[in-house]
Amino acid sequence: MPTVYDVPAEDLIQTIAVELKKYNKITPPEWASYVKTGSFKQHAPQNPDWWFVRCASLLRKVYVSGPIGTSHLRKAYGGLKHGRNSPEKSTRASGAVIRKALQQLESEGLITSSRKGRTISAKGRSLLDKSSATLIKEKFPELKKY
Repeated sequence: MPTVYDVPAEDLIQTIAVELKKYNKITPPEWASYVKTGSFKQHAPQNPDWWFVRCASLLRKVYVSGPIGTSHLRKAYGGLKHGRNSPEKSTRASGAVIRKALQQLESEGLITSSRKGRTISAKGRSLLDKSSATLIKEKFPELKKY
């Protein structure tokens, strides 16, 4: 059976984002339309469904990276802050966005929390593996042997 590692990440994230819209507990907070995803960004996200895309991306990242905490995820989603006369510095992403998305995924039962960090649950692993299998069948028939 194909796994997350066998399909392109961008296509899988878009497929999972559509699936996450069906869950009741995963909803954008009221402040999501105004917030930036990091201090290095100049504008809020333009995609109206950016919350579901971020939740899908976090779900995939937890699957791939094993037990992982919020601080490591902030580094992974961070970027460069552009200065006027000073060189660029790396900056972390917004912790509130990542924390709230992880809490929603955890309340839905897709990830579990432990002392070492958050890990993927059996329900989340099943969702990702089934989505990658259908993605290979529909969009990438040349990868069928995997």
